[in-house]
Amino acid sequence: MSIKAIILDIDGTLLNSEKTITKRTHDCLMEAQKKGIKLILASGRPTSGMMIYAKMLEMEKYHGLLISYNGAKVIDCQTQEVVFNKAMSINEGKAVLEHLKKFNVIPMIDKDDYMYVNDVYNCWIKYQGKDINIIQYESRGGNYKLCEKDDLAAFLDYDINKILTAADPAYLKEHYQAMSEPFKDSLNCMFTADFFYEFTAKGIDKAKALDSVLPPMGIKQDETIAFGDGHNDISMIEYAEIGVAMENAVDELKAIATFVTLGNEDDGIAYALEKYLKI
Repeated sequence: MSIKAIILDIDGTLLNSEKTITKRTHDCLMEAQKKGIKLILASGRPTSGMMIYAKMLEMEKYHGLLISYNGAKVIDCQTQEVVFNKAMSINEGKAVLEHLKKFNVIPMIDKDDYMYVNDVYNCWIKYQGKDINIIQYESRGGNYKLCEKDDLAAFLDYDINKILTAADPAYLKEHYQAMSEPFKDSLNCMFTADFFYEFTAKGIDKAKALDSVLPPMGIKQDETIAFGDGHNDISMIEYAEIGVAMENAVDELKAIATFVTLGNEDDGIAYALEKYLKI
């Protein structure tokens, strides 16, 4: 079996709970790139929130790719060229943001260096018994400065790759269907964590991005191995020849995976690559 591309989700997959890449995993991925295997990071994160890990893995040197916003945008790490982009229109974005006013959620949108929210002090959610400042979590993870806008729908005047909402998991579980109902036929609406629910353009997911950029590069679907842990990784795990779920993955992902590896705390990526690629 000849694998030409390794595709990795970031949070819960590439990173451990300290938001770092362990040495064993780092060294394994560097060795793969030296052997000519392309590295692709595929995340719900904005592109700006992925750059630090691309640099750690020297992906600019090896022509790696970053798939951000759950597949809505792809850039070449070496040239910084956007090789794929599909955003929601202004009108679609405005409609979502207007509809979300009916719900007790925290919407977040980005543009350039800023993340925009209604109120930086309305920032707390409850997760696993702890209070989390979700605006701080997301803005720091995306490397954004913060800016308040009283009305995000009125403010939006640009096509947008993603609209993110956050809330207590129990609230989202109860209300996500009503949140997505007007857009179920026109947009992609999905959980990316049990406290995150987001909206992207119709037909957008990680597999769509992969299928758009890999064939022109001479990389076939049966020459890929993908790693993930969340619901938004299902499409790329199904797409890859070898779809690997982390031990900490959601049950739905484990059920369709080729292989369930060790968890993100235990070098699950390195373990699987050593098994399949003999690295």
